[in-house]
Amino acid sequence: MSSDGVAGGGLDRDAREYEAPDDDAFEVELARRAQRGDRDAFGRLAERFHGVVHGIALAHGPRREVRDLVQEVFLLALRSIGRLESPERFPGWLASIARNAARDAHRRARDAHPSERNADTRLGDGADVLVDDFVAPDEPSHDDGEEAERALAAVRALPDAYRETLILRLVEGLSGPEIAARTGMTHGSVRVNLTRGMKLLRERLEREDAR
Repeated sequence: MSSDGVAGGGLDRDAREYEAPDDDAFEVELARRAQRGDRDAFGRLAERFHGVVHGIALAHGPRREVRDLVQEVFLLALRSIGRLESPERFPGWLASIARNAARDAHRRARDAHPSERNADTRLGDGADVLVDDFVAPDEPSHDDGEEAERALAAVRALPDAYRETLILRLVEGLSGPEIAARTGMTHGSVRVNLTRGMKLLRERLEREDAR
């Protein structure tokens, strides 16, 4: 899923200086540059990982807060990337931030008072005004009709691991290897989650159809 609003023009001009045939190596170099304060490099990372963050937010957080969660995750990542121990671990690190933010939002939506649920998440130092540079301004809609809504509701009712992997596959359109690369999960775990998750999803939808 593309995010056309992500800033990356400056990086486009000099990407040839360090772009490698290995896509993973390119992303490691982007993370390394972002750690040194290169906002264009961070913008390119946000563009490449937007679909993963959106999918994780959709899997674990309240649906009405998904757009805000995506913004929050990238703001948190922007502010803390300098503390990332190894740029090679960026995908798993970002996925963990997204999961924690989404689950926190879910708990707030379920348990907290409305005023607490809508607490200000801006991070200061001007980072909040940069969010539209890193996150697409118009969130694509996944509301493609009653069947899509029913399928999405069924996926969201599955256990966490299957739910996240299936949404990344079915909603965000990522392949199994892409899910592994973008989340830090092993290929084997992704394959198992997709196989078992699809089986559970089919069974759930068949039970609903039989009612």
